[in-house]
Amino acid sequence: MEITSFLRFSFLLLLVVLLFGRSWLPSNKGDLDCSLNKPWCTSKNRIQAKSGLVLDTFIDPKPIDHFTEIPHHPLDPLTLQEINKVKTILSSYERFISSFPAIHSVSLDEPEKSIVLSWKKGDPLPQRKAFVIAFLNGQSNLLTLDLESGQVINHDISQGSGYPALSFDDMAVATKAPLTNPEFIEIISGRGVKLSDLTCAPLAIGWYGVSEEGRRLVKVSCFSGEGTANFYMRPIEGLVVIVDVDTRKVVRISHTGRGIPIPPATDTDYRYSAQNKPEEMMKPLNPISIEQPKGPSFSIEEGHMVKWANWEFHLKPDPRAGVIISRAMVHDSETGQTRSVMYKGFSSELFVPYMDPADAWYFKTYMDAGEYGMGVTAMPLVPLNDCPRHAYYMDGIFAATDGKPYVQSDMMCVFERYAGDIGWRHSETPISGMEIREARPKVTLVARMAASVGNYDYIIDWEFQTDGLIRVKVGLSGMLMVKGTPLQNMNQVGNKAERDAMSGILVSENAIGVVHDHFVTFHLDMDIDGADNSFVKVNLEKKETLPGESPRKSYLKVKREVAQTEKEAQVKFKLYEPAEFHVVNHGKKSRLGNPAGYKVVPGGTAASLLDHHDPPQSRASFTNNQIWVTPYNKSEQWAGGLLVWQSKGEDTLGVWSERDRPIDDKDIVLWYTLGFHHIPCQEDFPIMPTVSSSFELKPVNFFEKNPILRASPNVEKDLPFCRATATSA
Repeated sequence: MEITSFLRFSFLLLLVVLLFGRSWLPSNKGDLDCSLNKPWCTSKNRIQAKSGLVLDTFIDPKPIDHFTEIPHHPLDPLTLQEINKVKTILSSYERFISSFPAIHSVSLDEPEKSIVLSWKKGDPLPQRKAFVIAFLNGQSNLLTLDLESGQVINHDISQGSGYPALSFDDMAVATKAPLTNPEFIEIISGRGVKLSDLTCAPLAIGWYGVSEEGRRLVKVSCFSGEGTANFYMRPIEGLVVIVDVDTRKVVRISHTGRGIPIPPATDTDYRYSAQNKPEEMMKPLNPISIEQPKGPSFSIEEGHMVKWANWEFHLKPDPRAGVIISRAMVHDSETGQTRSVMYKGFSSELFVPYMDPADAWYFKTYMDAGEYGMGVTAMPLVPLNDCPRHAYYMDGIFAATDGKPYVQSDMMCVFERYAGDIGWRHSETPISGMEIREARPKVTLVARMAASVGNYDYIIDWEFQTDGLIRVKVGLSGMLMVKGTPLQNMNQVGNKAERDAMSGILVSENAIGVVHDHFVTFHLDMDIDGADNSFVKVNLEKKETLPGESPRKSYLKVKREVAQTEKEAQVKFKLYEPAEFHVVNHGKKSRLGNPAGYKVVPGGTAASLLDHHDPPQSRASFTNNQIWVTPYNKSEQWAGGLLVWQSKGEDTLGVWSERDRPIDDKDIVLWYTLGFHHIPCQEDFPIMPTVSSSFELKPVNFFEKNPILRASPNVEKDLPFCRATATSA
């Protein structure tokens, strides 16, 4: 859900074709005493002069020049030059000569999986192709371009429902159209809001019947920014403007909020500069940082190949998914082999339904990836706050509506994390006669992005551990979407019926935080030691003992079920029917005869409670189960469908899986949905502390034994430190 102020920034960004260098935040200042007299620890900024690396922020010794950048890997994203070539090809394409379309997406049309798997470094790159989603004359155009020949090699017109994601131009049209409408201006004036204080948000409308078909519609909600930067806390309640973005006209205005006051601006500003009450400030913490005397242990080769410890994987930005992890492989120290774990993983769709049936709220059931784009809404990360010292920052190169490329700078970061966690440990008590204390630190590698989709910020981490585990974590922060109310205190609520009628919690005077959900569905193309895998449900079942068999009355027993078809692999989590969910390669056995595998360790298990026939749930049927398994199909990547805005839900994961295709010993894709129920509270005002949840992909019989048994412990001499010098008053 983008807003006008964001659009202003975005348009400036789109106009900037020239690439500006990164501007790093300054390091913490202060005189330092290097207690161990190490060269890396100097006064002031602690800069080590080594191959041009500045360890306060860690930059690539050979920064990427996007003007001369070329692809090195079959999965590398399109370069700036390639996107320029896409525009050139489309400009001379016979079907677009008279009228150039609006470009909604330009991305690499990835080579066939078999080609990527057979490619080796040093081989010529496979044919580079681009996939373009363009809109012209009311039609969604799906094009594939051969960048070598400069030809359009495939052109389809979408016949289904749904439109391409909202572009910045679409959002600008939607928010400007009401400003020339006399009825709207009269309403705003009547609500006591100056146009100069007005901020409006273009909201995707979902699908609720044939009256909304055949035209691209946006519903605009507005806020007063008077007295605060946090306009989200000051909604003009009940005012909704429906805009046709193609005709640029207001279709209808709904105004049901007369008499509902705009919440006050008091204490809504979340910026540090606005916290001007020293006596109420939080006691500051002493600075804390991870120091890496020899620099980071990871490397980024040729722009997108990440190598760290026993892991290597391909990392790239994507305008829709945000971050895509590909060809994730782990080195097996026992065999000396580098083994395949996952071919491709990314956040496929986000579903955010609000739970208020009122006219101004019922349609707020967003698909943030397909309707707005997680990559194009990812703002530059903030060094030392979003990402720690020594992080490496990666840009995205995307296409604007006119087809020209622009740089989404610093939208991802890669860094090592150590928070005092333990990799493994054991101590023997004196009673054993042995004095053993063994412990290993857990250091991990994180690839992070943060998308600001209107009021909400989504932080998505892919975290790799040396024991072969991958943790996928989603953090939610930003601002609530609040509903204006006459209530200033819950004492004004007369009875239980009135309290139960509220759609959320009173979080501040005149502001209700509306109950809502967040569901993030991940596409996980697991390739455990190869593409042909199986999905196994490992059920725990209670068994009762026979009379006289044992003093025990009951115990648990494992029962394995190999899913043969898609429907057999659909999983709804049940607390009292516990199970593990494995992806295994029956053709690759351990020395003990167990198939090599990985298991999904669930987390964030909130499930959608909406009626399956409710229009938003029909569109988001991919959240009907927490786990799905489908056969690999290059065209089935987006759980909500390729074209999501105003779609009916006929092209979704829930629909594909109804085919009930065979999946045993096949190239399969596992889909996992991380869910959050959000009942707001006062602590979420005026900005939410980050709430997060995660799930894990964990080796199971993949290694012959503990893969980090030979990891070395930390010792004091390897960890020099800096300490503050005593100063006189």
